[in-house]
Amino acid sequence: MNKSLIAALVFAVSAPAVYAASVFSDAKDSVEYRQAALQLIRHNMADIGDMVKGEVTYDAERVIKRATALATLTTLPWDAFTIKGGDAKDDIWQNMADFQSRGKKLASDAAILHSAALSDNQADVRKAFGTFARNCKACHDKYKK
Repeated sequence: MNKSLIAALVFAVSAPAVYAASVFSDAKDSVEYRQAALQLIRHNMADIGDMVKGEVTYDAERVIKRATALATLTTLPWDAFTIKGGDAKDDIWQNMADFQSRGKKLASDAAILHSAALSDNQADVRKAFGTFARNCKACHDKYKK
């Protein structure tokens, strides 16, 4: 039973990215998908950020929940950058290898943040979150209007 549940969860998490790569045939769909994914990343990131900064009480369970979401969400938007549009600079399509590399790095940073959250060590979470946030901002600085 557990193997079936795990297999179903793995499929559920990975299927959207595989499906996403094949469904974007117009800018509207592409932009809406990636903006939705990036908005969810922002929401989960902001919640952890508020806790790390001490603006709200640190809640280890909530950090794990948000970091788990980020570990999945950060894998989603990159396949939707097949068509120009939205707040994305044209530089993305001129430097697609760099842009995709930054997306993979963000997903890797999210996985490290998730591991730190599971360790329940606030110092590790703070450090991992700082790396995640800096890399997120650097990509925005370069590729977002």
